[in-house]
Amino acid sequence: MTVSKKAKIEMHNPAHPGEIIREDCINALGLSVTAAAKGLGVSRQSPSELLNGRTGVSAEMAIRLELAGWSTAAAWLRMQVQYDLWKARQSSGHLNVTRFPGPPAVYAPAPM
Repeated sequence: MTVSKKAKIEMHNPAHPGEIIREDCINALGLSVTAAAKGLGVSRQSPSELLNGRTGVSAEMAIRLELAGWSTAAAWLRMQVQYDLWKARQSSGHLNVTRFPGPPAVYAPAPM
């Protein structure tokens, strides 16, 4: 039995990035949310909302996390996109979309 490429790539129920930040960064260092907020240069509300899954990792927050020494900004953003896409797929059954004939358009970003 072969597994489709899609099945190999998708993660089942990925963790919200805030959970990982809470467990692997803040708790691992014994920091309070207040201390983490101060170190990241943000209000206490910002990491609190992120850690509780009410907001996601923004590009700016990803850079702050990287500057704090907690992985790379790109890794945090990939994790957030993976989580957001998984959540969107869970509720995509109600979408009414017409499939168009022909090959799909391919987006290839310009090299940097």
